[in-house]
Amino acid sequence: MLKILEELVLLARERKNNPIEGSYTNKLLEDKNLAKEKVLEEVNELIEAVEENSNKIHEAADVLYHLMMYLEANDIKTEEIMEELSSRKNNT
Repeated sequence: MLKILEELVLLARERKNNPIEGSYTNKLLEDKNLAKEKVLEEVNELIEAVEENSNKIHEAADVLYHLMMYLEANDIKTEEIMEELSSRKNNT
């Protein structure tokens, strides 16, 4: 189930190292402000979709994708986030 998230992280890292001209992923990775704006936009769209009970899965996928790109653009490693979450599980 989480393999696709791992593949998404690996894709982002590959694109950072080997950009593809015209790639939307590369645009997000290269323009931190764009990536931030897209995360904010997509979160708002997800909230609206949940409140209206429509298109929730599509919007949730958009949030995850854009968040992953934002994190990678800012050199925030998913592995470190997972370690942080793991350290918190004993405090819940």
